[in-house]
Amino acid sequence: MSWMHWTGPTAGFFISIALILTGMTVWQYFSPSIERKGFLPISTTRGDRLFIGLLTSAFIHLAFIGVTELHVLVATAVSAVWMVILMRWG
Repeated sequence: MSWMHWTGPTAGFFISIALILTGMTVWQYFSPSIERKGFLPISTTRGDRLFIGLLTSAFIHLAFIGVTELHVLVATAVSAVWMVILMRWG
């Protein structure tokens, strides 16, 4: 039987996602979001923008791995900047 071995980056990824979701849940509880229109072509709430940001961050990582020779931490930095922009002005 083969077991999955967790690496530091893998554990960090899943811990980060869990912390983001926990933080958003607490934020939503104390300050419910309202739909607003930013640069995205649809009206979105914070949760919508978080989902879109996580999904596009996955594609950013796949593009960096498939197209460039850069380290995956560069993709993580680009994704973090993208998430900040999306959550603030999306």
